[in-house]
Amino acid sequence: MEIVLAIAIGVLTGSGVWLLLRPRTFQVIMGLSLLSYAVNLFIFSMGRLGLQMGKVPVLSAGVPQDLQHYADPMPQALVLTAIVIGFAMTALFLVVLLASRGMSGTDHVDGSHSRDTQEMP
Repeated sequence: MEIVLAIAIGVLTGSGVWLLLRPRTFQVIMGLSLLSYAVNLFIFSMGRLGLQMGKVPVLSAGVPQDLQHYADPMPQALVLTAIVIGFAMTALFLVVLLASRGMSGTDHVDGSHSRDTQEMP
């Protein structure tokens, strides 16, 4: 399970970085989203997935009240908070993308047209 999660985090991080380096703003936004998903999975995996299987998340009768018998709620709370913040960040970036495209007429990150779309003299 841990190797699958590590590969998924690596693929999401690599894809996110590759999209961040693209010239168009929509690709940059998608790259940021993929990076946020990778960070969410990483934070979630810090809760020791393999060791916490079968442990109850809430207190129950007859089980000692220590962290050895319960799942850690902190990574789950951090990931839920990060999902909400990531959604708001993506919505804000999309509004900025639309405003920038309306003002400059292009969706390139640096505000200029790419070489392949410019007219030849």
